[in-house]
Amino acid sequence: VQLQASGGGLVQAGGSLRLSCAASERTFSSYGMGWFRQAPGKEREFVAGISWSGGRTIYADSVKGRFTISRDNAKNTVYSQMNSLKPEDTAVYYCAATDKVWTLLLRADSYLYWGQGTQVTVSS
Repeated sequence: VQLQASGGGLVQAGGSLRLSCAASERTFSSYGMGWFRQAPGKEREFVAGISWSGGRTIYADSVKGRFTISRDNAKNTVYSQMNSLKPEDTAVYYCAATDKVWTLLLRADSYLYWGQGTQVTVSS
């Protein structure tokens, strides 16, 4: 499965961005999906995950209430709506696909496929 992330950019604190991740295969609907991010000098961290059906979602505490993950299986696409952005949200954001159960969505080692990343920069 090839994943193509897009939608990053430069935004002021308090602003919003919507990330998209398009998958290359129709089997997209059988994969759980996740968003991770990596800031300079820091380890990659979990942001949000969604089960294959979209019925289960999970968020990192740092983004809960501000970010929303969703998916459109007809379009083979997963989204991350990011509101009330903060400078500490600045990072490269990656989408990833997993065949594991939704309870493992927050573990990076659960994921089989990764997109190339999209830069999000939030200015203060």
